Amino acid sequence: MAQVSSISNKHSPTAKSVTLKISRFNPEHDESSGFMEFNVFYEKWTTVLEAILDVKKHFDHSVAVRYSCRQATCGSCGMIINGKPKLACFTKISELDSNVVTVEPMNNFPVIRDLAVKFEKLFDTHQKIKPYLIRDDTELVSDEKEFLQTPEEVEQYIQFANCIKCGLCNSACPTMATDSSFVGPQALAQAYRYVADSRDKGKDSRLKMIDDSHGIWRCHFAGSCSQVCPKGVDPAMGIQLLRGYMLGFRS
Repeated sequence: MAQVSSISNKHSPTAKSVTLKISRFNPEHDESSGFMEFNVFYEKWTTVLEAILDVKKHFDHSVAVRYSCRQATCGSCGMIINGKPKLACFTKISELDSNVVTVEPMNNFPVIRDLAVKFEKLFDTHQKIKPYLIRDDTELVSDEKEFLQTPEEVEQYIQFANCIKCGLCNSACPTMATDSSFVGPQALAQAYRYVADSRDKGKDSRLKMIDDSHGIWRCHFAGSCSQVCPKGVDPAMGIQLLRGYMLGFRS
């Protein structure tokens, strides 16, 4: 694929330049991916996403990238940045300490085009673990009923409720790279989030759901998922705690 080098004319005296290498691939007609290079200017606060959007605006409108909130809340702009899964809107170019910024689509996800990948499997597996409170009574019918919890009960799961479903943990997981049927760290961590919630009564059904060869026992505890999580969810810890329930060490 031909390389393109361009320089924006609009930049402040304090701006520095960096080479932005963007992976380009359209599975509909490309046999393999390639890179296009752009010379862009950035300030100390410029994010990788802003640099990509600058390329789209001034140099190549066809660059495909998914984004939305731009404040690390929606989880849309996950990608591989200089070899590591990160959110583009949460990654400042100045903090990468490199003259070259390489962006690629996330691993372990089918590519739609360029930096955009398909999330269908992530959402399907998330839905399969029933990400909602399950009750075995009729109390949920009444709009006058509150399910109060102590601070200690909330502490058991609140960290795992911060998941934004960005897919970075699944992208970093070495097991997902070798087992396409593996449920993945995102879904397992969310299974723990509800199992640990004192209001939920669906523990047995969730544990049965993940107790198979492509479920919780397929995790080798590499810890890569927790290293890349932008919200500090720590899926690896959630999986280990979930195993405690599986083995009867927790109730």
